[in-house]
Amino acid sequence: MSQAKSINYYKELIDLKDVEGIEAQFQRLLDVSIESIQDLENWIEDEKNLRFEIEEALTGHLVDFYRNTEDPHIKSTYLQDQQVIQPLLMTYEAKLNDKCCESPYFNELDENRYGLMKRFRESKVKLFRKENIPLLVKEQELCTKYSEIMGGLTVEWDGEEKPFPFIESQLDNLDRNVREKAYHLIRAAYRQIKPDTDALMDELVQLRHQIAINAGFENYRDYMFVAKNREYSIEDCYDFHENVEKHIIPAWNRLAEVFKSKLGVETYLPWDNTAKLLKNPPYAETSELLDGVAEMLGKTDPYFSDRLQYMREHGLLDLGDRKGKSPGGFCVPLPVSGDTFVFANFSPSFFSLIALIHEMGHAVNGYLQASEQGPIEEFQWRAEIAELYSHGMELLLLDKFNLFYPEEEEFKSAQREELRRAFTMLFGPLSGDLFQHWMYTNPQHTAKERDEKFYEISKRYGLSPVDTTGFEEVIGMSWIGTLHFIQYPFYDIEYSMSMLGALQLLENYQKNSQQAVEFYKKGASADYSQSIAAIYKETGVDFDFSESTVKRMGEFLEKVIQDINS
Repeated sequence: MSQAKSINYYKELIDLKDVEGIEAQFQRLLDVSIESIQDLENWIEDEKNLRFEIEEALTGHLVDFYRNTEDPHIKSTYLQDQQVIQPLLMTYEAKLNDKCCESPYFNELDENRYGLMKRFRESKVKLFRKENIPLLVKEQELCTKYSEIMGGLTVEWDGEEKPFPFIESQLDNLDRNVREKAYHLIRAAYRQIKPDTDALMDELVQLRHQIAINAGFENYRDYMFVAKNREYSIEDCYDFHENVEKHIIPAWNRLAEVFKSKLGVETYLPWDNTAKLLKNPPYAETSELLDGVAEMLGKTDPYFSDRLQYMREHGLLDLGDRKGKSPGGFCVPLPVSGDTFVFANFSPSFFSLIALIHEMGHAVNGYLQASEQGPIEEFQWRAEIAELYSHGMELLLLDKFNLFYPEEEEFKSAQREELRRAFTMLFGPLSGDLFQHWMYTNPQHTAKERDEKFYEISKRYGLSPVDTTGFEEVIGMSWIGTLHFIQYPFYDIEYSMSMLGALQLLENYQKNSQQAVEFYKKGASADYSQSIAAIYKETGVDFDFSESTVKRMGEFLEKVIQDINS
């Protein structure tokens, strides 16, 4: 897909290079006299509009950089945002939060409309320390460095230089020798960048620990629970880790025996633990991927496919792989335009098909939310909610994979792989969450200890059925490929929590497909100032990760896979 010019997908209503002008606008907000509850509500609205203008420009510059990490002008703009604009925003955000919270009318704000915002602002006031601003800027610089390292990573394949996502896609190859070759090349590439990424992670851990200490916390883990305004406790997370290990991993081990049988192998090796029962990639060109996903979406609900078509026509998608493009994939809202942009670095593979469906779940959520409630504000955005609609979209489209895999056995294999992915989303992000709990409560750990802990946790969870003998070192360093650990700390367990909700959505869909889709749309357009539990309820599911629910959903998932096999 050709790279669209920035003007086609975001609005720059504010010049981020005009630092004095931005400061003047913030200062005007600080100088406003608030003499009534109505004045305060008007002030909050004016502040929101200014933030949205800045946010859209910042997001556009970030996407530009991820699309081309090697362009010096784009990089310069992005770094100026991180080094100049972000510190400015942090400074004025703190002052604006103080002004709002200290207003005599703050406690008179309607709790239903402003309650979440009030709690969010109060936690921001609690966490803010001026001395943390340069540390937060440095943190972003290190994240940018990681994007550059990964964006420039290429691997030689059959004498030809290939982008890293192409090599990763070969892990899905039906030929076991090809998968093994890809696995070793990926690990060799990780080994090549390991010194730089180790140094980067070491610095990030110390930086984040100091941010937490400055804010009065014992460690960064505890700091992040307050920063994220989580509606559950640290102990709840540990219980969830335990429940999944107790009830999901045994089922995962049983299913591994099914996959081993279908593969015809006696030993399940690391390169067998991928989507490798599908004979061919589901598409050759990005246009085929988009056409097929549009049809899948349309058969589920016309509005879903309408949004994809709109995004195609307005340059709001960049999916293909190329050198210099950052790894990963994401969907970001553009609050002024009312649009969403989907970025990905895809090579033809089953994973890229699922990833696009996943990101379209985010996009549909964004468009429904914007049309009903307006753009999602920072305090309303919670990953536990956002990921419900991305995982949910994957499962709502489960019965339509025959559009890419028309042969009956291939169709069943694709469904099995998606449901296998549901299993991995229950324990994979959760094990990553446990890894981060350890990292940030043991901030003096060495790089060697970090690798050893990552291997240990991986073996307890996803690699439980895999023979890892001789691969301990390469598995231990494979955290390098998970950008969440670098760029989005403690954004992991939300995937696992939301997957429990998505499985309930699938359960409802199997009983009454039309009703389940309507619930999906209702929840995706709900008032996001409500609690997570209330929004899940509007979607027809429960926000519940207790032992009984984990066990029940694990049994349901296992049954659905067995039904496909029968």
